[in-house]
Amino acid sequence: MKAVVFAYHNMGIAGLEALKRERFDIIAVFSHQDNPDENCWFDSVVDWAEKNKIPVFCPEDVNTLDWIEKIGAMAPDVIFSFYYRNLLGKEILGVPSSGAYNLHGSLLPAYRGRCPVNWVLLNGEERTGVTLHHMVEKADAGDIVGQKEVIIDSKDTAVILYKKLCEKARELLEELLPLIKNGSAPRHPQDLQSGSYFGGRKPEDGKIDWNRPVIQIYNLIRAVTKPYPGGFTYLPEGGKLFVWWGLPEEGNCSNFTAGTVEVDDDNAYIRASDGRLRLIDIEVSEERMRDRSIYKYFKKRKGIILK
Repeated sequence: MKAVVFAYHNMGIAGLEALKRERFDIIAVFSHQDNPDENCWFDSVVDWAEKNKIPVFCPEDVNTLDWIEKIGAMAPDVIFSFYYRNLLGKEILGVPSSGAYNLHGSLLPAYRGRCPVNWVLLNGEERTGVTLHHMVEKADAGDIVGQKEVIIDSKDTAVILYKKLCEKARELLEELLPLIKNGSAPRHPQDLQSGSYFGGRKPEDGKIDWNRPVIQIYNLIRAVTKPYPGGFTYLPEGGKLFVWWGLPEEGNCSNFTAGTVEVDDDNAYIRASDGRLRLIDIEVSEERMRDRSIYKYFKKRKGIILK
């Protein structure tokens, strides 16, 4: 079965490897040029395609007439999208004879849209998963072929959860690709009214609001910690402080101002609305500090209020 694949990131490679194992004939791969302003901590789909001697293209807009005609001339039986960042137009979706499928990092119809890994952590979810579904013009709205659930641990960061999802995606594709090949894959319509949609996130969305409950602050930190841009706050003098890791302590809410720095014999803390966050790993002026170094840094700054 001839396949044209749109792929990016480690999930893209997981999908390509699954197709290769199932002996799909991958006739072309479409991906993205890496953004020089982005921390590209993930593996390269372009490198994978070149290593496997498969033609690879990185157009800025694949939905132009020129590319639509080129993809049509390839005459693929099926199209797959594995974490490709752009929507495919109806002209491309109509090319394959056996359907177009997308792999999404949530249990649809929940968390349609962008950055589902980060959003489920931000919202304190306890479960998520991966979904293979038919592609339609509307994002992540097509009939579901199959899903796999992933349990979220309270200490999972975005990158840890992402690795779990990649592994589940391999399992899901191992089950479903043979069914797509023989034309017996199931499809179940989505109830979009019962789901949710979330948009993209920017580095500035990592600003910490200390007036929120401490568990929400902790969820923000683990959702955007490295290799993502990070949760941050501002020192009174205006410098930016990144909180790469911290642990929430609820309760003990006497009179205080949210954002106040507290220290004891060993640790430094920042007050939230209903508790405090113990600082484990921070960065100030490009200097990384952990544990005892954080205590020493804040020992003479006790009582300052972070903004």
